[in-house]
Amino acid sequence: MKLLVASNNAKKLKELQRILDQAGIQGVELIALADAPAYTEPVENGRTFADNALIKARAGAANTGLITLADDSGLEVDALNGMPGVLSARWAGKHGDDQANNDLLLAQIIDVPEERRAAAFVSVCAIVTPDGQEFVEEGRWSGTLLREPVGVNGFGYDPLFVPMEESFLEGRDRSSAQLSAEEKDAHSHRGKALRALVPAIAELAGK
Repeated sequence: MKLLVASNNAKKLKELQRILDQAGIQGVELIALADAPAYTEPVENGRTFADNALIKARAGAANTGLITLADDSGLEVDALNGMPGVLSARWAGKHGDDQANNDLLLAQIIDVPEERRAAAFVSVCAIVTPDGQEFVEEGRWSGTLLREPVGVNGFGYDPLFVPMEESFLEGRDRSSAQLSAEEKDAHSHRGKALRALVPAIAELAGK
């Protein structure tokens, strides 16, 4: 079975492949967006992560005829009433400018004390088939925000985010940008959402 992953982020394909391998799911060929028939990517104008994930997955299935998986994710900061939320990737104005997004977020919460710096990464992953079947799952990863970036792994707000699992370990307050790929898979928001979709992928693959 060919599964289009509607993303230009190679790390997302690798993450899904690792999860499928761990689940023992074989016979699934992941297709990157760049390797699929070209089409105009839809505007992500949904009000929620689920809206945007479905917009992307539906567009992929409709334009390529392939079963399509898409995700939408972002950071919800308690002190900002859940923002940046669905605007996470373009919080500073330009889509995907991680440095600018991080700088703006830090400036906005500069005076917020440690006990009120809670945040959560949220990911919604959706699968849509050409015949109209839809599967949607959400994953959340709770933690707190640092006062400056730490770590070089990952992307987005990873250098600012200390997962809750880490904050309970004395002397190990690592950001998610300091975790290995395996550690991140085990706890991350996207990892949780993708693992929840494994049964649907297995079903579609005829396993």
